[in-house]
Amino acid sequence: MENKVYYLATCTTCKRILKELALPEDFARQEIKSNPLSKAQLEELKAKTGSYESLFNRRAQLYRKRGLQDKTLSERDFKELILEHYTFLKRPVFVIGGTAFVGNSKKTIEALKAKWIK
Repeated sequence: MENKVYYLATCTTCKRILKELALPEDFARQEIKSNPLSKAQLEELKAKTGSYESLFNRRAQLYRKRGLQDKTLSERDFKELILEHYTFLKRPVFVIGGTAFVGNSKKTIEALKAKWIK
């Protein structure tokens, strides 16, 4: 898999992280609202992270609106929800050198920078 980022153009955190990394023009980018993840892409990300749950965004407004915090969700549920609506994908997701970096926690971003910025 090529180096790629899955992000949301309207997300200020995604914009800030992309700016900080100063990615080259040829770095593959996929805006997930206008170009949602395919089933194959999601399965590839799951293979890199170990679970759909690790890719799932529990901070999404729809998560609370649907009362999902009160339900026990399975891996299949996480997969279906992410495929159903882009907001359920934790973002940004970077794939660099076969390694996936999911989300915007300080620890994740530091690991990403260590891998990317030589």
